[in-house]
Amino acid sequence: MTVILERLTGAFALNCELFFLTLLFSLPLGLVVAFGSMSRCAPLRGVVKTFVWVIRGTPLMLQIIVIYLGPGLLGMTNPWPSGSSGRLVAAVVAFAINYACYFSVIYRGGIEGVPAGQREAGEVLGLTRRQIFFKITLLQMVKRIVPPMSNEIITLVKDTSLARIISIMELTKVGESYIKAQGITWPLFYTGVFYLAFVGLLTLLFRYIERRLSYFR
Repeated sequence: MTVILERLTGAFALNCELFFLTLLFSLPLGLVVAFGSMSRCAPLRGVVKTFVWVIRGTPLMLQIIVIYLGPGLLGMTNPWPSGSSGRLVAAVVAFAINYACYFSVIYRGGIEGVPAGQREAGEVLGLTRRQIFFKITLLQMVKRIVPPMSNEIITLVKDTSLARIISIMELTKVGESYIKAQGITWPLFYTGVFYLAFVGLLTLLFRYIERRLSYFR
C-alpha cells in the first residue's frame, strides 16, 4: 500500500506541475489575446476572435493530440523533446493555449465592465492610456474577474487528467493502471481524494482573495 501511495503522490506532483505551468503561461497570454480581440485593427480583431472561437469550440483532448502528433503527421520536424519530457511540454503548450483563450474572454468582460466614464475621467486628468489601464481599469477588473476566473482554474485542476491521452503518467492514469495490472480499485478512488483536497485548498484561497477585494463594493 505504501508503494502505491508513493506512486500516486508522484503522479499527483506531475498534475500539479502541469497545473502551475499552465497558469504561468496562460494568465499573461490570455491578457494579450484579450487585447487582440479588442483591437481597433479590424483584421487583427477578426483573426483573434476566430482563433478563440476555434479553441473554445473544440475539445481540449483533441487539441492535445493535434499539438503533440500534428507536426509529425504533417511531415514537419517534431519540436518536442523525446520521452516523457516532450509529452509534458506538448501538454503544457496545449493547456496554455486553451486556457488563455478562456481567460481572454473573462479579461475582456472585466475590462469592458468598467464604466467608460471612469476612463474618460482619466483622460481629462491627463493620464496616458497605460496609466488609465493600470491605475483605473486593472484594479476594478481584478475584482470583477475573480469569481469566473476561480471557476476556470478549479476546472483546470480536473482537466489535467486529460494529459493521459498522450501517455503522460498523471494521477488518474496511474490509478487506472492498478485495475488493469492487479485488479484492485481503491487506488483509483484515492485519486479523487487528491483532487478534492487540491480543489478545497483553491476554494479557500479564492474566498480569501474575494474578501480582500471587497473594498470595491
